[in-house]
Amino acid sequence: MSTTLSSTPTQSAIPPDKSPASKETTAYARRRRFRPYLILAPALILTIGIFIPFLAAICLSFTNYSLNSSDVSFIGFDNYLSMLQSPDFWHSLWITIQYAFFCTTVEMLLGIGVALLLNDENIVARFLRIVLIFPLMIAPVIGTLIWKLITNPSVGILVGPMQLIGLGDFKWGASPDTAMFSLVVVDAWVYTPFVIILVLAGLRSLPKSPYEAALIDGGSPWFVFKNLTLPMLTPVLLITLVFRLMLSLQEFSIIFALTEGGPGDSTMSLSLQAYNRAFPFYGLAEAIPMMLFLWTLVYLVSFILIGFWRRAQQRAAGVA
Repeated sequence: MSTTLSSTPTQSAIPPDKSPASKETTAYARRRRFRPYLILAPALILTIGIFIPFLAAICLSFTNYSLNSSDVSFIGFDNYLSMLQSPDFWHSLWITIQYAFFCTTVEMLLGIGVALLLNDENIVARFLRIVLIFPLMIAPVIGTLIWKLITNPSVGILVGPMQLIGLGDFKWGASPDTAMFSLVVVDAWVYTPFVIILVLAGLRSLPKSPYEAALIDGGSPWFVFKNLTLPMLTPVLLITLVFRLMLSLQEFSIIFALTEGGPGDSTMSLSLQAYNRAFPFYGLAEAIPMMLFLWTLVYLVSFILIGFWRRAQQRAAGVA
């Protein structure tokens, strides 16, 4: 009798699921994996677009490149040495520091004061919060030209009021003695609303419970501001200071539109000095070291203030 052996078939590997649902899941996972790179792509393209002219400018600063000549040769650090030995450079640097200091100080003090006054819910505060945004909706050059017209000694609307208070012959931007004051007034008019908005947003974000406790304990307004508002608001104030100081150090449009660096060179900032050297006098390679110096100055000031901001944030959060 023959025995018939039935062979047991071996179990084959389970084939991958090729259903439409599985394919959609795989495609979604692939898209999700590449999503961060797609988000970073615009920033990467922008960074490359910034670095190409930046590196090209550094290379040109070591040459005698001029806008009215095709003869270019390598001259090493001559442009940098010439800049450091120039009295005009140091004068422009001093004007730049003065302008940034006065503008930032005035705008921070005004911004904090007005924001504290507007941190209330009433009809006047609501109306002023809307009105104070208007200067931010005007380009700085347009705002400067408006002020130039307002202070015009022939047709300006400020001539009458200035005469009433005995300042009818006030020269505004036409005199070296008052030109810097005029620039600070225009800059404060344009940019103080920016400070007000940031400080007001910071005030609105502060917790209410410490103020309620201080009110119960009978704390005075000055005590509350000094011991509660100011310490908790310090991170906001520092980041606002960073923005305003950076922009003030490199301000060009307001100074150019109002005084063009004059009268004489009384308001010739570093950015205007570089502009005049590059375009009216065609010395682009001589102007680039000035702008690189200004970039380094802005970077160092911002780096230091950001360090203070981080420590203030940690103290406000109770970490440090």
